[in-house]
Amino acid sequence: MQKILNTKYWWVLLLLCFAGLLVASSSMHTKLDLTKEKRFSISKATKDLLSNLDTTVEVQVFLTGNLSSGFRKLKLATEELLSNYRDVSNGKLSFKFGRPGEGLPDTIRKMLYDSLLSIGVKPFNNELNREEGEKTEQTIFPAAVIKYKGRVKAVDLMSGKSGQDEESSLNYSEALLEFKFDDAIDKLTKTTFPVVAYAVGNGEPYNPTVEDLLSTLSRNYRTGIFDLKGGVLDANKVNALVIVKPSQAFTEKDKIKIDQFVMQGGKVLWFVDRLYAEFDSLLRSNADFIAFDKNLELDDILFKYGVRINSNLLQDLNCAKQPMVIGNAGGQPQIDRIPFPYYPLLSSSSGHPISRNLDHVLSIFPSSIDTVRANGITKTVLLASDTNSRVISTPNIVTLQSIKSEADLRYYNKSYVPVAVLLEGKFSSLYANRLTQQAKDTAATYTGIPFLASGVKESKQLVVSDADLVTNVITQSQGALAMGTQQFENYTFANKEFLLNSLDYMIGNADIIQTRNKDFTLRLLDKTKVKDEKSMWQTINVALPLLLVALLALLMQYLRKKKYAL
Repeated sequence: MQKILNTKYWWVLLLLCFAGLLVASSSMHTKLDLTKEKRFSISKATKDLLSNLDTTVEVQVFLTGNLSSGFRKLKLATEELLSNYRDVSNGKLSFKFGRPGEGLPDTIRKMLYDSLLSIGVKPFNNELNREEGEKTEQTIFPAAVIKYKGRVKAVDLMSGKSGQDEESSLNYSEALLEFKFDDAIDKLTKTTFPVVAYAVGNGEPYNPTVEDLLSTLSRNYRTGIFDLKGGVLDANKVNALVIVKPSQAFTEKDKIKIDQFVMQGGKVLWFVDRLYAEFDSLLRSNADFIAFDKNLELDDILFKYGVRINSNLLQDLNCAKQPMVIGNAGGQPQIDRIPFPYYPLLSSSSGHPISRNLDHVLSIFPSSIDTVRANGITKTVLLASDTNSRVISTPNIVTLQSIKSEADLRYYNKSYVPVAVLLEGKFSSLYANRLTQQAKDTAATYTGIPFLASGVKESKQLVVSDADLVTNVITQSQGALAMGTQQFENYTFANKEFLLNSLDYMIGNADIIQTRNKDFTLRLLDKTKVKDEKSMWQTINVALPLLLVALLALLMQYLRKKKYAL
């Protein structure tokens, strides 16, 4: 080496080494994630999904333009994530950023915006320059579109909870980016889809009130209508059964079919209103009404599986609003939107991936749920009320004026009352010790398989004590609204997301939904302190480097003079 360095061509070797380093750095990427929550790492499920791509997946991100600091951070996080995706997929995933319709005439751009809105790309008014009273708004599109083999799926980059500030919402959004892109890519590239049956036969609605539910199911799964009265329920052909708002009692034959379906490993989602309580009744009668039990005859089978839907109504002070007449002026009724405790906003602190990082879920006249002992069954509360709740036993009068004075607030002394419970495990049959051999043989004709006294496969069930959680409002001007949309608040809660998360966990790719467990710690600055000390830190950041350079120059000059002094 010393001989080479002493030759006149030593610089050639140096150039070759430098060129080799450049080539190696361009082809080899190594990252070290030192963050506590592994903010810049992607999960094994994501790596498996991307490494199995058979052709190119194109991602176009619309989050661009003059953005506020929070959205700039979300854009950078999206770009960082998609760069990792591109590397893991060996180039089979490509992405680009661009504003939709840029450079197009206004009429064509408007048509483009309408088409994007129809697939789920929603505009957002981004507020800029909020300091010193200035306020400028710009329409942005915090969304992306993924294309694969001619199929298209939109990804909404925005998440968070209603009532949160923008900074906290964007932090939630960043935490859920991996799940949202994984979920969209998985559903686009999937070749086989689970089968979901929507049960009818016991008064379940099959009308515009479930239009969004059926549309959502058909877009994500193979969906069909199943008549519980006449059909044979086979878990080898049907992955999940969805029961929504039955109004007629279930017969033993109905329950045997469901029971044996569960024993085979089939999944069931129960959205059940035990009581008759509808807001339309208040509006039509313009008076109070009595909520009463529907007598659905489901208590025994649900109790056997591990839950009990109580004959009561749940109220909470953290609730949606309803328009109500609060007075009269000049012969005209004065209407205002006031909190309506019968519409509690639900959430969960269980940390389960179905409901983690989820916005509030809107419920309408829910009942409370108790969990009861069921050997081998794991029970997880996915949705519950807030900290100021109460339950009203029935029969009882339902009234618009449920809170008449501050004294009534003392009754709201319960917390976290369950409304949605997930059951997992091998279930025992309700009919294990109740049927004669002849009855078991008859039951086998209902299901097409020999009678099973206990589950032969692991199963999952979701029990929700509010059927309206997945139904939708019908308006004269807009028709069927999205589930979870509070008509008079112009806000859509996370009902649909909760439904899809539940189905994905029960019959979809459970590994991907685990990516919802990411949680980014929000380390916020003290905004008051930042504002008060802004000038001081600006001065320090500008003046201190200049001062250090000047001191270094003086020191060097002094040492030079001292060295060469006579």
